[in-house]
Amino acid sequence: MKDILVLCPQERDIKAIRAAGLEDRYRLRFAGSDLDQLESFDPEAFLAECEEIPADGVVGTKDQSALLAALLAERRGLPGPSPEAIVRLQHKPTSRSVQQLAAPEATPRFAVLDGRLPFEAPFFVKPVVGRLSQNVFRIDDPRDLLDLHEIDRYTTRYAEIAALAGADPSHAHGFLAEELLTGEEVTLEGYVHDGRVTVIGVTDSLKYDETLSFESFVYPSALPQERLDELADVTARVVPRLGFEGGFFNMEFFVPEQGPAQIIEVNGRLASQFAPLMQAVHGRSTYDALFQLALGADPAWSSDDPDGVGVSYCFRVFQDAFVEEIPDPEPDLEVLVRPGLLLSEQGVNDTQSYRLAIFYGTGRTRDEAIAACRERARELRFRLAPLPVH
Repeated sequence: MKDILVLCPQERDIKAIRAAGLEDRYRLRFAGSDLDQLESFDPEAFLAECEEIPADGVVGTKDQSALLAALLAERRGLPGPSPEAIVRLQHKPTSRSVQQLAAPEATPRFAVLDGRLPFEAPFFVKPVVGRLSQNVFRIDDPRDLLDLHEIDRYTTRYAEIAALAGADPSHAHGFLAEELLTGEEVTLEGYVHDGRVTVIGVTDSLKYDETLSFESFVYPSALPQERLDELADVTARVVPRLGFEGGFFNMEFFVPEQGPAQIIEVNGRLASQFAPLMQAVHGRSTYDALFQLALGADPAWSSDDPDGVGVSYCFRVFQDAFVEEIPDPEPDLEVLVRPGLLLSEQGVNDTQSYRLAIFYGTGRTRDEAIAACRERARELRFRLAPLPVH
């Protein structure tokens, strides 16, 4: 039985591993805590502690933990993506430059903000290194640029970890401007083994009406086959050009009604939120494939048609409030807030909303699966007290 070391696991990792029965096939070892929950962290000391933990493979499923896993794997001579490749994907200006060479038709205009207006508004800005949709803004008036600020703890911590991979810590700071894109938003997930790119599948991202906030992720995508083939072709050109090998990745796209699909970003990690969807409709968890890659083996993912539709639903509200009560625990319910605090004092949120919970649903059809999730969201017992109006 092989030893798999999971770095800085989130609660979702542990649930997905257990749901897939992987504890029966591997000796699972966990080191560290979810970095989003820590105030302070010394990456060099953490990696030194991990040197002595038995491991035949090492993984991490968030951006920072994936980079830590690559660093540790390299130090211990274990399989996995190189730290340099992970940094190349995570540093958005570098990744964009490579995308532009590999797939110019699929790469939007971009520029690092340097005090000058990069192009006419409207456009988007995002941190040069970021996570989820935090600090992503639509700029309609150049004066809005004056309000930009970094999430200090996350950016500083990332810079410290990336420095261990030879990156310049100063490159983790700043913002990237990108032209405004429209279309259906989707995520292609896959992996690279022995130089060959394998596509797991494409998941649609649905947003709450008239917002930029994600409501649900629906698998499989409703895109026509020719569009799916287009995304696979762009992926096959971009990911190898980034030097990525031996790991999971996911690529986010906008797919307009007319014209080529446009790359939003490339992430050098598993899409952990989609793992239950794959297990529900394919009968196999992507964590299973991730562990095999970490051992240097080919996961040999089957491209059989999915059985039904899976949904990952993100329950949100759009006003700050005081959390008085949360629902009782359920196996597939990931509650993201705690009682006794304001929504704004906890969680990882975008600029428009507050996440309360994530859960999963399935159905024979897309409409059936989404409707079931919306009904469940209405029934969840969150008691939120409105803030006083001054």
